Amino acid sequence: MNYIAEFLKERDVRIDSYADNQKLQNVTKQFSEATLAEKYSYNFSWLGRPIIQYPQDIMALQEIIWEVKPDLIIETGIAHGGSIIFSASMLELLGGDGEVVGLDIDIRSHNRKEIESHPMFKRIAMFEGDSTSLEIAEKVYGIARKHNKIMVVLDSNHTHEHVLKELKLYAPLVSIGSYCVVFDTIIEDSNVVSSDRPWGKGNNPKTAVEEYLKSYDEFVIDKKIENKLLVTAAPGGYLKRVK
Repeated sequence: MNYIAEFLKERDVRIDSYADNQKLQNVTKQFSEATLAEKYSYNFSWLGRPIIQYPQDIMALQEIIWEVKPDLIIETGIAHGGSIIFSASMLELLGGDGEVVGLDIDIRSHNRKEIESHPMFKRIAMFEGDSTSLEIAEKVYGIARKHNKIMVVLDSNHTHEHVLKELKLYAPLVSIGSYCVVFDTIIEDSNVVSSDRPWGKGNNPKTAVEEYLKSYDEFVIDKKIENKLLVTAAPGGYLKRVK
């Protein structure tokens, strides 16, 4: 008996069953709503830098990076730097010359200082500016030409228009078999409203993903990931390039 294969088969069947498990889905919805309201995802760090993500999504990114083995990860939205430090640390484990490109319209000086002094900064390049601008895109494309396997993570301005522009700009760089992960699609599914933000129901990353996929069939939503995680800030946002 191939015990590893049997274990993986059993795991896949269990994960697939979660999609129709109404009890689990209800509990997940309650947990997500309660934790969004309390900014639960702001509570964690990666190698000393705050990483504003659910731990489940961090685990999913780890699995994807280890499986895909990208040599370039492009991330929009830097904030405190935890996410780009995480990606750089995963590339460090993979070895080779992999690097992370982080984009943000405002890299605050105190965050820049901490990121640049971090041991993982040796694998990171940061560019300040609008991720959808031609100037920034040209810099990213210039770096991308030097790499073979690329992954993209979108987590900056969450309006429909901005995310759709990012998808059209950066999703084409994603390698076949790799992923474009679009965070905060949960905004569309949540009843938690942020009055001080320009995004909300009907105007968010999920609506952008839905519109993008109508015209671009190179990507499919990897439902297995969100079925496995249950709790995720990116429902419908794990996009796998299949052609």
